[in-house]
Amino acid sequence: MNTPPRSIVIVGGGFAGTALARALDARRLHGVQITLISEESTTTFHPMLPEAVAASVFPEQVVAPLREMLDLRRGDRFIMGRVLAIDAVARTLRCETLAGERCIAYDQLVLAFGNRARLDLLPGMALHALPLKTVGDALHIRNVVLRRLARIELETDADLRRALGHFVVIGGGFSGAEVAGELIDCLASISRYYPRVRRDEWAVTVLHDQDRLLPEMSPRLAAAALRSLQRRGVAVHLSTRAQGIHETGVALVGGGELASHTVISTIGNQPNPLVKRLALPQERGRIRVEPDLSVPGFPGVWALGDCAAVPNAASASTSPATAQFAVRQARHLAGNLLARERGAGTRPFAARPRGSMAALGRRNGVAEVFGVEFSGLPAWLLWRAFYLSQMPTLRRKLRIWVEWTWGMFFPADITHLRFTRSRELPAHEGGVGAP
Repeated sequence: MNTPPRSIVIVGGGFAGTALARALDARRLHGVQITLISEESTTTFHPMLPEAVAASVFPEQVVAPLREMLDLRRGDRFIMGRVLAIDAVARTLRCETLAGERCIAYDQLVLAFGNRARLDLLPGMALHALPLKTVGDALHIRNVVLRRLARIELETDADLRRALGHFVVIGGGFSGAEVAGELIDCLASISRYYPRVRRDEWAVTVLHDQDRLLPEMSPRLAAAALRSLQRRGVAVHLSTRAQGIHETGVALVGGGELASHTVISTIGNQPNPLVKRLALPQERGRIRVEPDLSVPGFPGVWALGDCAAVPNAASASTSPATAQFAVRQARHLAGNLLARERGAGTRPFAARPRGSMAALGRRNGVAEVFGVEFSGLPAWLLWRAFYLSQMPTLRRKLRIWVEWTWGMFFPADITHLRFTRSRELPAHEGGVGAP
């Protein structure tokens, strides 16, 4: 009689979930099946979204199909669905899938579903600011930028033209500095296609409420990033907070206002609503876990990545919610899961940061790796090499490398990607109109 395989179910297809699935595949035990459940069919390389905004890379280059990241021929399984409930006693999940609700059994369950963008930090943010959290956000911002330039060519009011061409980025962390650098380079690159828009009619401004950019990096690299952005024309306002956002500008704390029709928000995350719905132990909105990443009070349940408050034995503090730590947590948890399957003991998570990197536009970056700091083109190349190494399959890596290399020598693409179905076209344009 055949014994059914032991089931390790991973919920979430982000950095943490996919890194865990790949680590388990590399160290697979006989008789263990890996199932990955995600609402999306792709994983998103979030640090590359600013490059997608500026068309430095194509949208499909910042995502990877989850099915390519699993070993489906050896028994792995991918389910596109949303978790509704966990029965910790019966060890089952209730999921909403493409085929309706399904009950999925597990022996070991890993929660790695990340967090969500927060849109209520400032008055008017939800209505007037553009968040940058998904590929859809990046493409929408890109389309807005192209529409603004096209509209400037048609407007005659000088003040309105400058407000339309003023792009304000709120937040000077990694995402904020990166999208500002990408935007200023993109505008300089594509200005040849908008000859009726003068150079003084487009600008990029960063608002940051701390006294230096990139607080996660060393003061020396933060200063290098600031010089790099300012040298290319980005206006950086440090120790400056936005009080509110409206349709035509940003009100500043202490008085003053910036006229702008496009505000990009890179600040604020909030817990995934699934954390509260599943009634799991929480610590500041994240799932509380033991040092070995197991969830207390839920036998066989583990959590990692942005959704979990993971103790770090190396620093006696909670691990930061970064891709670097998510991947290292995943590799550590793979060892603990397989040890549990063998009946062996688990180990507490301990890791020290190996460095950090930021891409600040075309061929510009800052990086610190194992204590060595550098900036400019070498940092940018290292940043791209790292994310290329995370892509699945040699075929995908090679294709993206060729396209990235080609794109280094040509202007940014100005294609306005708009997905309009035939039934949505106005009747006078040849469509049938909306029903």
